[in-house]
Amino acid sequence: MSEIAKTGAWVAFRSREFTRYQIAKFLSTLATQMGAVAIGWQVYATTHRYLDLGYVGLAQFLPQVLLSLVTGAVADRVDRRKIVVICYAVTALGWALLGALSLGGLRDVRLVYAVLVLLGVARSFAGPANSALVPNLVPVEHLANAVAWGSTTWQVATIAGPTLGGLVYDAASNPAVVYGCATAMCLAALTLCVTLAPRAVASTRRESTWEALLGGVRYVWREKVVLGAISLDLFAVLLGGAVALLPVFANDILHADARGLGLLRGAPAAGAALMAVLLAYRPLERHAGRWMFASVAVFGAATVVFALSTATWLSVLALAVVGASDMVSVIVRQHAVQVATPDAMRGRVSAVNLIFVGASNELGEFESGLTAEWLGPVRAVALGGVGTLAVVTLWALFFPALRRLDRLSDLQKENA
Repeated sequence: MSEIAKTGAWVAFRSREFTRYQIAKFLSTLATQMGAVAIGWQVYATTHRYLDLGYVGLAQFLPQVLLSLVTGAVADRVDRRKIVVICYAVTALGWALLGALSLGGLRDVRLVYAVLVLLGVARSFAGPANSALVPNLVPVEHLANAVAWGSTTWQVATIAGPTLGGLVYDAASNPAVVYGCATAMCLAALTLCVTLAPRAVASTRRESTWEALLGGVRYVWREKVVLGAISLDLFAVLLGGAVALLPVFANDILHADARGLGLLRGAPAAGAALMAVLLAYRPLERHAGRWMFASVAVFGAATVVFALSTATWLSVLALAVVGASDMVSVIVRQHAVQVATPDAMRGRVSAVNLIFVGASNELGEFESGLTAEWLGPVRAVALGGVGTLAVVTLWALFFPALRRLDRLSDLQKENA
């Protein structure tokens, strides 16, 4: 790592505002990952239906896609800190409601879906505001390093959360304890963010309401490298994602317990974190586009290996490779959305990006549950991995500008 990069990372880390924000984001992500293990295990234990696991993702995705244009415009017009604080409060309420339902003896999983819709609404508003807030907490010259720090923090929480959630669930034998921990973490995150004082952002009030709402969509459509990067990630994860079915693989195929499920859920994040560290010391200095396409191809191949595996160690290894390969596309996408996008557009562009991310993750969970209901879990995940490989080939033809992308810094220069 160059001395400039080291200095930038250190300055970003030393910023009190940025540090408090990152601790809050870490706690919130940890809560989400712990809760996800409890929800998946609880829903599958209650109904033993693959499709019900798909509905978990769908309930969180629908608010995001329905509110996407509004949430992005709000993030560019309203104090982003206030949005984040309110969303943490609503999220804490959601986890508390899930805890209360579990203590009362959950029999109807539709109540879980209703709370997940509430959590999805909070995430819909928090996503663009969080993404757009980071550039207002650190100097512009250290923004790229702040993005790297934020990604690393997120990955650490994503590794620890599922494992911790599985351990707590297994020890307590009650998901209410996991939901209680998640509630406390979100309240702590709220407290940390209340006193943040980010720099003021450029106003978009001179635009008409319709122009403001559609600004992010138009920007992404115009910037073909951005469109290619986020749509490649969308279809790769939408087809190749296996997260929703992990409770099925853990229980029915690998014969593991809740701790085993936590290990499986944490494996992709562990691989992603290792790749993030590697890229911090050996960044994508050249041929970033080629590396992105190659990594997505590895993502698809590793997904097929996971689907066919009947050994826990091989499944964990395959999922770690899935996470590591996905991190390369995450780095390219984050540069395009957070570093290269003008500040006045950042909230709306982040909202569009989060539609793609949500579609690939939550809608992908629904797709996984649906195809598993038709084909069985093994064939559904294996076919999804093959589909990802097909998408890589098509996108290499459809988006030559992304394929030819050399240095990530070129994205910033083009949008300066």
